[in-house]
Amino acid sequence: MAFNKLRYLLHSGKNSKLKFYIRCYIRKMTPAAFFRMHTDNLLDEIEKRYDKEYIHNRANYYNKLTTDNHIDTDKWKKEAIATREQPMTEQTVYYHDSMEIARYFAPDRKWILLPGDITHVPELPTIVKSRPLCENNNNSVLINMDKVRHFLFVNDKTPWREKLNTAIFRGDLGPRKENRNIFMRQFGNGQSTMVDAGSTNDMNEDPNWKKEKLTIADHLKYKFVMSLEGNDVASNLKWVMSSNSIAVMPRPTCETWFMEGSLIPNYHYIEVKEDFSNLEERLNYYIEHPEEAEAIIEHAHEYVSQFKDKKRELLISLLVFKKYFNLTNTDGIQ
Repeated sequence: MAFNKLRYLLHSGKNSKLKFYIRCYIRKMTPAAFFRMHTDNLLDEIEKRYDKEYIHNRANYYNKLTTDNHIDTDKWKKEAIATREQPMTEQTVYYHDSMEIARYFAPDRKWILLPGDITHVPELPTIVKSRPLCENNNNSVLINMDKVRHFLFVNDKTPWREKLNTAIFRGDLGPRKENRNIFMRQFGNGQSTMVDAGSTNDMNEDPNWKKEKLTIADHLKYKFVMSLEGNDVASNLKWVMSSNSIAVMPRPTCETWFMEGSLIPNYHYIEVKEDFSNLEERLNYYIEHPEEAEAIIEHAHEYVSQFKDKKRELLISLLVFKKYFNLTNTDGIQ
């Protein structure tokens, strides 16, 4: 058991937090004026790009605020703070990821930053990592936070047809993850030869559910990887969709910078019912129709590719913040 834990620690396949914090430290040591002097040029560059419409569409997807949105001015004045006064968040990744973009704007611009896994819509326009997929969620303005954990892509060289005819799941359980409990009740005790399911923490109804963590490489031996929402979204969805395995999940209820709400069922991933009653049937269908399975993988790769242009991701982020500040700070962003 100790060997497996050491192996996972050294070869998990996840992004390095050490490298992330080194980059954050270097950025923090760079005077903010250096970033602000480039803001106008970067925003002007958007209008000269071949993909400017795409960039604007993405920015408006994340930031749905309009001039019609009513803002309680008194409440805003009480809760919004200048970005330069933003305290370090409990999970520091949220602070560093949000300030990475905010430093391109004047430090007196006011915002409300809500770190963590957010599944409700705030009363005021708020910068968040995640939001519920529902009507009237305009106040939830998405930026790419906690990306060191969530934005991970892989280079999977094993063809789908050479993988195991099984779905794999490893993940934490907990009070905010009832969907995972439902799944484990059906498959946590080896009820199906087509599903290898295990919990990686101790918050289990059944002690037999507990299994060792697996590396990403271990997951990619399987044709199907369960992508089950946790506190908000399924954190493994990005790397699964970049691989030659297929993400299997119910329709998402939350979204992040990955725009989970724009994913098309049975085109980008395999959709199953919320109670997982048709899981085996769906797996068998794609095992028997490999061409359709490989088409899903191709579509998933196309979807993932749009997030790999770092310069374009920066430009989209800048537009999200510019629009946010313009519509919430009455004196603009000058």
